[in-house]
Amino acid sequence: MSSKAKAKSTPLSDQEIQQTYVRLQNELQSLARKIGELEAEADEHTLVLTTLDEVLVEDPNRKCFRLVGGVLVERTVKDVCPALRTNRDGIHKVISNLADQYKMKEKDLDTFKQDHSIRPIQ
Repeated sequence: MSSKAKAKSTPLSDQEIQQTYVRLQNELQSLARKIGELEAEADEHTLVLTTLDEVLVEDPNRKCFRLVGGVLVERTVKDVCPALRTNRDGIHKVISNLADQYKMKEKDLDTFKQDHSIRPIQ
């Protein structure tokens, strides 16, 4: 008998059910926290881009400073804006992927709760 078939035929103990439930909840909380952090970072990028877009129209060669890997570097606004847009768009893609993972974990948790008759205490 394969290990998957054996695992399905062996019922989980109450302690194992509780540990799995807590683990799934923790994974959901971790994903939600990471999504929140990335959304704040994307908002920050958008705020900076809004400010720099005004400068870009007036003086694209105006110097600005950007923190890259912990080092402050001098660039021009016309050089920084495309990089910031690329970063922001990448952050949005990561947020989208994490949101999909969150939905899948949420379904896993709901299925687990149904399979083991888990109901929240009110």
